[in-house]
Amino acid sequence: MTDIFQNRILLISIFSCFLAQFLKIFTGKEKRIDLKRIIISGGMPSSHSSFVTSLAMFVGFDKGFASTEFAITAVFALIVMYDASGVRRAVGKQAELLNQIVDDFFHGKFDQHEKLKELVGHTPKEVLFGALLGIIIGIVMS
Repeated sequence: MTDIFQNRILLISIFSCFLAQFLKIFTGKEKRIDLKRIIISGGMPSSHSSFVTSLAMFVGFDKGFASTEFAITAVFALIVMYDASGVRRAVGKQAELLNQIVDDFFHGKFDQHEKLKELVGHTPKEVLFGALLGIIIGIVMS
């Protein structure tokens, strides 16, 4: 089990994810620092994209960009980024619409309902910046 803490590729990929998550506290729509954003999904930059692209870059540098291992991590990264900007983004838009319907229905008189989480997915721009962050970290740290 201690070997996992010596896996440089894994540790730096996790760092890339946490760095992207940390940067979110400065990138909210409100244009102010919001510490709560460090634990949310969605937002700028995409920590999922940063995580998987950093992983793919490290595997590419370590095993070669023509290797099967790189191909696997690159495909994995593309699937994660597609999901982040497609499926999860759609779920967030549906949550936003449902929350508006509930607000309109109750005209603010009913405060007992729980709002759905609206910031679930990413815009293509957020995915791109997360991916670029992961690539940069992969290059700098390799």
